[in-house]
Amino acid sequence: MKRRHQTFCRLIALGACGVAAIARGQTDPGFLLTATAKDFTNYFPGQLANGYLSTFTAPRGTEGNLAYLVAFMDYTKDDIARPAAIPGWTEIDYSTGQSAAGHFWMNQVDLSPAVFQDYRQTLDLHDATLTTRYRYLDHGRTTAVEVTTFVSQASSHLAATRLSMTPDFDGEIELSFALNTWAPHLPRFALGKLSGEQMQEQVASRNLKLQAIPPATPDRAPLWYHGDTHVLDSDGDEHDLTLRLDGRAERGLAMAEAAAIQLPDGVKPRESRFYRSDYRLALNLRVPVHKGISYTFTKYVAASRQGWGGDAKADLALAKAARGAGFAKLLAAHQAAWHELWQTDIRIDGDPQAQRIVHSDLYYLLSNSTRDTAWPIGACGMTTGYAGHAFWDSDSWVFPALLLLHPQRAKSLVMFRSRTLPAAEQRARERGLRGAMYPWEADPQNGSEQTPHFAYVLGKREIHVNADIAIAQWQYYLAGGDKAWLEQHGWPVIRAVAEFWASRVTYNAPQQRYEILHVTSVDEDYNDVPNDTFTNVSAAKALRIASAAAKIVGATPDPRWADIAARMVVPFSAKDGHHLDFDPNVPHGIDSWGGSALPMLAYPSLDLPMDAGLRRRDFDYALAPIRHSQRDPNSMGLAPTSIAAATLGDGAEANAWFQRNITANVLKPPFNVRTETANNNTGYFLTAAAGLLQNVVYGFSGLRIEQDGLVEAYAPMLPPRWTSLTLRRIAFRGKLYDIAISRDANGKARLSRTLRTTP
Repeated sequence: MKRRHQTFCRLIALGACGVAAIARGQTDPGFLLTATAKDFTNYFPGQLANGYLSTFTAPRGTEGNLAYLVAFMDYTKDDIARPAAIPGWTEIDYSTGQSAAGHFWMNQVDLSPAVFQDYRQTLDLHDATLTTRYRYLDHGRTTAVEVTTFVSQASSHLAATRLSMTPDFDGEIELSFALNTWAPHLPRFALGKLSGEQMQEQVASRNLKLQAIPPATPDRAPLWYHGDTHVLDSDGDEHDLTLRLDGRAERGLAMAEAAAIQLPDGVKPRESRFYRSDYRLALNLRVPVHKGISYTFTKYVAASRQGWGGDAKADLALAKAARGAGFAKLLAAHQAAWHELWQTDIRIDGDPQAQRIVHSDLYYLLSNSTRDTAWPIGACGMTTGYAGHAFWDSDSWVFPALLLLHPQRAKSLVMFRSRTLPAAEQRARERGLRGAMYPWEADPQNGSEQTPHFAYVLGKREIHVNADIAIAQWQYYLAGGDKAWLEQHGWPVIRAVAEFWASRVTYNAPQQRYEILHVTSVDEDYNDVPNDTFTNVSAAKALRIASAAAKIVGATPDPRWADIAARMVVPFSAKDGHHLDFDPNVPHGIDSWGGSALPMLAYPSLDLPMDAGLRRRDFDYALAPIRHSQRDPNSMGLAPTSIAAATLGDGAEANAWFQRNITANVLKPPFNVRTETANNNTGYFLTAAAGLLQNVVYGFSGLRIEQDGLVEAYAPMLPPRWTSLTLRRIAFRGKLYDIAISRDANGKARLSRTLRTTP
């Protein structure tokens, strides 16, 4: 505990020193997202997080919101593992006192421009703060309100929310500072056992629907609900103005939480009461106020979980230390930490809309990632989307987007696969295979298989995830050049994956080639096909990587790896001269969400070599079903299609698909929360956010990470409206670069890189 307290104090001191260094000018509008009263009816909550602790935004800024801790899971019997919601910490409720109609609490009053006047809420991506301002009208009494909330990037256990108010009356107000202890979620479904038909029946029997209800109800909300945290012990001190609790996730890890309240100088409550029920832990205050005087109340919160921090007493000490240091110092340290992150940036000149979207996508990735740990990133981050599980999204989508920008955060994702290698090896043994068979949906804490039973076929057959993992391990080594890391962590994973593929392939003796049978394609509507092209190409690359890695670490590669890779079948139409999505014996006629997975062959970490003519024929073949699909396009597919076009040098198509990615209604107002498609609300979809960032970092630049270095594999390009693109502070093999794309006198895009001599 003493060490944690000393660390916090050092961070506070750094923040205080950094206050003078932070520019006092207005924040670049490319970092600002704003809500007004017009957004009351379509408000989709944003997110405040630091990779360890998360919560959501809400319109008033004072509501109690769901909150989560990293890889803190509920393991209810017969269900899948799912994120356990911890007690919500954001609520500060307010009442002006008695009115003719009775007693009102602001958080229960319906949102209306007539009641919440001059409303404006800003998510500042640069400072990672949410600020809400309005005049609250309560039966003739008006209060000017300003609320600021953040989750500290500088001290990962801490968060704070500050309520400033100026009443237009003399009297007595009431305030309630709460930790919301959520009731167990009902109904629970045995998703670990139910078939698809049984799941549909049980959902319908409870009069529930899997479709989203705008604006913010998640798609498939009856399935992607939160897990439960049970409060084991709680207490409060009305004199010290503190709250604390210890809890445990259902059949899971222990957690703790605490809050310390700070009152305005000179203000003494007329009454201070500690309140506890099954669903609420609160300090309720009655405070005298005078017209025209501003009052500021601050709530400091600390949270922890088993394996990361201490118990409620330790968290209480942290919260009280933050209170002692003061809000300004805690905020300054937080801002300084975020400003340091933003020194690495993607800067777009000429397109303010694209700039804001790139910043918001990067903000959500940074908010949901940790540096130098061994936790992955779920497809929907620290939310209940897809139950917080780690898919190939973590390795093939999010990891490459972070790798050049924030390698310490990218490292956490590959370290998760190293940490959970034993679980993957056990899974392979259970199936009579060698090496490691990683799950399709992995528990972010222990790496176990968590695919719902109704989708068990994906866990059994969507096995390209194993190649995706090995490729990510190799990409991390290539970008960092850390041989010691490769020997200790990357090589064991890569070797185990190669052994898996060597035992999973089938040798076709008549045709003298290797095949991979009974797989689910990336385009999951094809769920039992032979020789899925993306899977076969990825497996062959993983095998080649294993041979190369073995030589670097001084091991002897299995000669079968190179032989299998060389003779792996890649489905091809000799008649038309292009690749096929899978074996030609499988009809390719479903109007699927993907249309074709062939653009994925140009995805930066895979990047199948081919000549320009074949690349063009592949692209044209793939585009036809994508363009003619009647399905709501999945936002995962937009970035690969743009990247594939960029590898062709087809600027018009690359720009068109990029523009679809920023205008296709997959960004929900007011804070650019990405959803999986335009017509569902599976939100905070970091997979697609990372895809868009890869579109910019690799697609438009043409850069690829190879053994020879950061190679200009394809000609750079700029969308027509952009005058320049700069990748600031790119990290590669121990050096930092600024990479700029601009236009020459003839309008042709050109790339330059500048070695930074100072960080």
